[in-house]
Amino acid sequence: MTEYDEFGPEKILEVHNKKTGLHGFVVIDNTSLGPAKGGIRMTPSVSIDEVMRLARAMTWKCALAGLPLGGGKSGIIADSKSLSKKEKEALVKSFGAALKPVCPSLYIAAPDMNMAEDEMTWFVEGNGSKKSCTGKPKALGGIPHELGSTGFGVFHATKVAAKHLGWDLKDKTFAVEGFGNVGWFATKFLTELGAKCVAASDSKGVIINQEGLSFKELAEAKTKTGTVTKANGNIKSSHEILKVNTDILITAAIPDLIKEHDVSNIKAKLIVCGSNIVMHPNLEEVFHEKGVLVIPDFVANAGGVISSYVEYIGGSVDKMWKMVEEKITINTKETLDHSKKELISPRQAALHIAKNRVKAGKK
Repeated sequence: MTEYDEFGPEKILEVHNKKTGLHGFVVIDNTSLGPAKGGIRMTPSVSIDEVMRLARAMTWKCALAGLPLGGGKSGIIADSKSLSKKEKEALVKSFGAALKPVCPSLYIAAPDMNMAEDEMTWFVEGNGSKKSCTGKPKALGGIPHELGSTGFGVFHATKVAAKHLGWDLKDKTFAVEGFGNVGWFATKFLTELGAKCVAASDSKGVIINQEGLSFKELAEAKTKTGTVTKANGNIKSSHEILKVNTDILITAAIPDLIKEHDVSNIKAKLIVCGSNIVMHPNLEEVFHEKGVLVIPDFVANAGGVISSYVEYIGGSVDKMWKMVEEKITINTKETLDHSKKELISPRQAALHIAKNRVKAGKK
């Protein structure tokens, strides 16, 4: 059910194209700070409700990151795996064309689930403007998300959270839910720092090894076989990653991963939300009461949108790495300091900061 408040959503557009079979929508949540920014996801189950929640998360994410951008998101209802390249290209191009009235003036797209730089090329071709999206290939002036900006940001959020807890990451274990782009790079950077990965999952299952899983073996298993479950360890169903004995849980894939009945099974004392809408906000309050530190999604995974902003203003890859590290570090610390000072959860603290910034920019 569509719900509105003082922040938005400002516009919801639903589009159809009988020729290509397109059925998609875009939610422009808030443009107080600038044009709405948010990726396009392509899944069979994507809904307006899901996209609305993600668009709102983008409003807070851009505000907290200190970017002159608002929040938006879009979705295409389709099974990417069952489409030919030609069929997918037609869908994405027709979506880009359909969004000409709002894109890029009110909405700037980007890659999300089952979308990458090829799809952004098609989107630009359909829309007619290079400014219509970010995450484009280098040839179009892009800074592809495949470089790992989101995972790099999650890594830095984890570093700040560990310091806040008085931890040395070299003495800590972590598990990563979802070994896609975000999980891949978060694991790479954390293991390089000395943290021990004891579990990693993908859609095929979870591989668990309390002795430690090297990034190299996980990457080789994923690249050569399509799944991390071919690495050395015990294989269980994907959702079992929530029960793994670990200090840190990095979420990096599916939305609504953690349900109320999962809370008692989670042993991690630090949860870093590298994926969007990992759990209902009420559950973050439950974890806070239990003494489990949760770094909210719009704090931890803002590396992607920061990278997008650097691309949008024509910045370099080097500038992107520097800005992601600086902004994620500063904003995670500010959130945790505010949380500690006001005796509220990190989500409440981050929302307080973000809402004040949106209100200050309201036209």
